[in-house]
Amino acid sequence: MRQTLVAGNWKLNGSLDSIKQLVAGITAGAGNTGDTQIAVCPPFVYIPLVSNLLADSKVAVGSQDVSDQESGAFTGEISGAMLNDFSCTYAIVGHSERRALYAEDDEFTARKFAAARKAGLTPILCVGETLEEREQGITEAVVARQLDAVVKLEGIEAIGEAVIAYEPVWAIGTGKTASPQQAQDVHAFIRTKLAGLDQAVADKVQILYGGSVKGSNAKELFSMQDIDGGLIGGASLDAEDFLAICRAGT
Repeated sequence: MRQTLVAGNWKLNGSLDSIKQLVAGITAGAGNTGDTQIAVCPPFVYIPLVSNLLADSKVAVGSQDVSDQESGAFTGEISGAMLNDFSCTYAIVGHSERRALYAEDDEFTARKFAAARKAGLTPILCVGETLEEREQGITEAVVARQLDAVVKLEGIEAIGEAVIAYEPVWAIGTGKTASPQQAQDVHAFIRTKLAGLDQAVADKVQILYGGSVKGSNAKELFSMQDIDGGLIGGASLDAEDFLAICRAGT
């Protein structure tokens, strides 16, 4: 039985004071979230602070990104080993904003996935289609291509040591949400595709939904057979909203 995982992606948000308040609110209510696994992904500079504040809680810490390089002359990059120094558990790779705004392609994302695993981090691999791609009817082809790049580089077994997050790009930050059935259909496609390569991996891997999840729709989304939690953006910046989503997985 797969556990529910709710991971908050704080993106480029927060200040020293606001993050202290947010973490305090999350830790105060995290004990009432049952078996739901919880993680938060702060901006790089706040990871040491957040990791320290969460040291005695059930809430894990993740990174919003990771370099594909281990060390060297790569100004501005953060390696997996550096993240390990501050007790990171997860690293998001291939987020739609990295793909769209910073031109990170499937192969580059696969290298980041590999680097995260090599450092002992659990990659949260983001896949998903734009509105144009959905309207063209190529959602499954896009998602398959994004998965195939990782499988080609790392092998299917590596997917079993990761988390997948399906994020319909058209439903991120727009207030639009795929219906639970629309989300389930893509999650089921992902699991079926993986099962064609390795049934055990398909059964094991957590597949999160990442498209404007809120406390009001989380319960219905998480009740779908192949939706194992959420990668949460805006709602993760409010402790009570985030905890409401976490409780929906119990």
